[in-house]
Amino acid sequence: MTLTTWFSLVAICCLGAMSPGPSLAVVLRHTISNGRAHGMATAVSHAAGVALWALLTVWGLAILVVEWPLIYKLLTYAGAMYLMWMGIKALRSKGTGPLQVEPIIAPMSEAARDGLMVSLLNPKLAFFFIALFSQFVSAELVMADKLIMTGTAAVIDAVWYIIVALALSQSKVLEKLQSKSATIDKISGVILLGLGLRVLTL
Repeated sequence: MTLTTWFSLVAICCLGAMSPGPSLAVVLRHTISNGRAHGMATAVSHAAGVALWALLTVWGLAILVVEWPLIYKLLTYAGAMYLMWMGIKALRSKGTGPLQVEPIIAPMSEAARDGLMVSLLNPKLAFFFIALFSQFVSAELVMADKLIMTGTAAVIDAVWYIIVALALSQSKVLEKLQSKSATIDKISGVILLGLGLRVLTL
């Protein structure tokens, strides 16, 4: 994997992690209700779930490349179309409103469990990784590349949600995140559209 390809992967993973959704709400809930440690435990366990999805996806796609190249090619185009659809949807977004977070008192183990389950049971993660990794997997992909792709997705996810948990001691940070969600969506929309178009024109 070249450095340029890796930077493209990093950019998409960052935008995916930063997109507000149920994962962010779970991290916020445990951080606000039980403190930073609970929020960080939720973040790390969520990243573990992301790593599993990424691992399963990259290994499955690698098998398709070798055994069924035509199916892989069709999947690549389908992934490109899905990325473009997400890009158009993001460009049309007006941002999200304030996230509704219901406080809940819970032990550390429950925080970790919730973080893991919200990622494992999120079908959008499966579609996201299939669409994303299909643009990077090739027949020349070696074990190190697979581990780099999986590790990149997991580390970025963990780092982002840990930052969220640490920053929640400042309430203005959450307000700023919500107020800038429309801008984040626009940036991610342009990148996703660009990646999808690049694949379709190769």
